[in-house]
Amino acid sequence: MSALIAVLPGALIALGAVLGVLAFRPQHARLADALGALDPAPEQAPAARVEGLERTGAWWIRVRRVVADPVRERQLVLSGRSLTAHYTAKVVGAVVGLLAPMLVGSLLWLLFDSTPALPVLLAPVGAVVGYLLPDLALRRAGRAISDDASEALLTYFDLVTLERLANRSAIQSLHAAAELSDAPLFRSIRLVLDRARLEQRSPYADLTRLARDLELPALADLADVMRLDEAGASLARTLRARVRELRDAHLTSAKVAATQLSERMTVWMVLPSLVLGLFFLVPPLLTLATSG
Repeated sequence: MSALIAVLPGALIALGAVLGVLAFRPQHARLADALGALDPAPEQAPAARVEGLERTGAWWIRVRRVVADPVRERQLVLSGRSLTAHYTAKVVGAVVGLLAPMLVGSLLWLLFDSTPALPVLLAPVGAVVGYLLPDLALRRAGRAISDDASEALLTYFDLVTLERLANRSAIQSLHAAAELSDAPLFRSIRLVLDRARLEQRSPYADLTRLARDLELPALADLADVMRLDEAGASLARTLRARVRELRDAHLTSAKVAATQLSERMTVWMVLPSLVLGLFFLVPPLLTLATSG
């Protein structure tokens, strides 16, 4: 047993070295990922100049040929974060998770003149946890991100309605409303509208595609309603009716979520009562057991 304990740290260090070499080995991207990288989604901003710590994330994406899956890409767009910033957080978390146990072990060695093996064993685990932690945080925030996007979309509906009541055209109303905020959803809509304006075409198809990519069907409804302007229809009343329906649906969804949360809380409210009941039941049960 002592021999196994002595060999285990060395084996783990060797395994970590092998995994490190495999992590930095160049990989060939899949055809679908390569095509996705060449044809970015319309809601993505143009590649900005990477500076500071984000160079680490850009380097990792370039070496590993990283392409985000649709779910993660949607969450990053709605949260206003870039893929480079996300992978910068992952790489920094891995480095911190790797070095923190070693730093603790070094301090123990300097202060107490002992070389515990536990920090060496925890270093690979800390690196893996630090690398996966941003993904877990992004996944846990998925519901909050979707709720914020829904609220921003309803606000955008209201702004478009006000711009339309000011006798602007449909496309002018969309542009003017998108310029009034720097929220992530507003920026995505603004990018789509600017691209359509530069290409001198109608933006409704692009808005529908953006709604499909971001899983916001209400945005596609807005594009369909604004498309009626080309037929000479009155849009103000239609927009206000649609906003009222969407707000009622959003309020109903919020009430359902609050009810589910309240139902989950009742479990924790019942537990103290159960414990108190056990305090009263245990003495008679012990009495019956001893008498039997």
